[in-house]
Amino acid sequence: MWEKWLRYRNAQKLKDERYRFLFDAPPLDEVVVFDTETTGLNPKKDEILSIGAVIVKENKILTSQKFELFVKPSREINETSIKIHQIRNIDLQNGCDPTVAIEQFLHFIGARPLVGYYVEFDVKMVTKYIKPLLGITLPNPQIEVSGIYHDKKIKFIPDGVIDLRFDVMMQELGLPIFGKHDALNDAVMTAMMYIKLRNIERV
Repeated sequence: MWEKWLRYRNAQKLKDERYRFLFDAPPLDEVVVFDTETTGLNPKKDEILSIGAVIVKENKILTSQKFELFVKPSREINETSIKIHQIRNIDLQNGCDPTVAIEQFLHFIGARPLVGYYVEFDVKMVTKYIKPLLGITLPNPQIEVSGIYHDKKIKFIPDGVIDLRFDVMMQELGLPIFGKHDALNDAVMTAMMYIKLRNIERV
């Protein structure tokens, strides 16, 4: 009941009716798995550098419907940030304007639930951009893969200590690891994890 009220209040704040579709009923058994690469881990001051996303319908990753773009930040990125995600300032010279990038992303995700690895952070980063534009927070339901993994594993771990590092989870699920810190690659790997977790009883 509380969640419905919060969603209603959020919808009331929408400043642009062209984005009313974000509050529609989502397509049946479809989610968007997404990831962002950012200048840092503080949504208040850091910026999105790239977004990668794929649609999962039932148990299939629709690779023909992928979303990937680079976003031009307001200032140059530092060396520490570059070492993590390997995105250089020169790579972003032809990057998308942040407003255009977020608008394209919203049209891609529609009303679908959003799946991710520590998805709350990525949603906060997107919300940072849409709040000034549309007056709302991102209304899509969120699904956390590490939460699904934890719930499936906890029953069988006597001491209750579970390693939720991305690589460990991928390895435990017998999934291949691509190059990390690439938003689209990370989204695809997370999608593989999500599908595997949906279809097994225990890890």
